[in-house]
Amino acid sequence: MFGLSTQDTAAQQEAAERLHLPFPLLSDAGLRLAGALRLPTFEMERQTLLRRVTLILRGGVVEHVFYPVFPPDRNAAEVLAWLAAHSA
Repeated sequence: MFGLSTQDTAAQQEAAERLHLPFPLLSDAGLRLAGALRLPTFEMERQTLLRRVTLILRGGVVEHVFYPVFPPDRNAAEVLAWLAAHSA
């Protein structure tokens, strides 16, 4: 599991430490992955940011997409339930 952000690595390290994230953040500052996957974005303070989305990948293939992620505090339980129902 990992997170994806459009921020640079230094900003990501600060956020991961401040938020005590239990997973690494990957940088897509150039929006290459976001563009290739057509991930939803928004503009804030002259910066392009990613909207919350959860992708389930298996064998390098996107198997399921959770979007919109709302409310965000329920997403982890939804993902775990989906994984339990679709485990091979």
